[in-house]
Amino acid sequence: MNSKAAISLVELTVPTNVGTFIAHYSAKGLACLDFPPARKQPSKVSNQKTSAQVRRWHRATVAVVKRTLAGRTAGAQPPLDLSGGTEFQRKVWNAMKKIRVGRTQSYGEIARAIGKPKAVRAVGGACGANPIPVLIPCHRVLAANHKLGGFSGGLDWKRQLLAREGVNVS
Repeated sequence: MNSKAAISLVELTVPTNVGTFIAHYSAKGLACLDFPPARKQPSKVSNQKTSAQVRRWHRATVAVVKRTLAGRTAGAQPPLDLSGGTEFQRKVWNAMKKIRVGRTQSYGEIARAIGKPKAVRAVGGACGANPIPVLIPCHRVLAANHKLGGFSGGLDWKRQLLAREGVNVS
């Protein structure tokens, strides 16, 4: 995401048992979360000196990522800076945040939930543009007939996240 550099003040690592995510914070909150790289390599991000506020946000981010990876309800999240998205994208992202652990919705169901029943493809585009996967659970959005569809982190991540929540998809 090119706009990440413009809005990111601080980048911090989120070490987990499946790799190291990179969290990007703006002055408004968590602005982006990157999946661990496919190949194991040391992170080039150094945990810079940060304000007390960003440290609080980061502690919340680490906890939410770890709870989600464990298939549990995310709990309290840091503030999310979604200002890089369009109004439509923010509506889709907010609808996705309402999908509970272990549940899924289709792109069509999300489109209907936001009052745009014919915008199924646009919902898919908004899912793909989600800057904060895992916290905004785009992995819980499936194509018609309970098919995986796409995923910005790759289909292996989508399958893994859903399996951790007890969701079996083809």
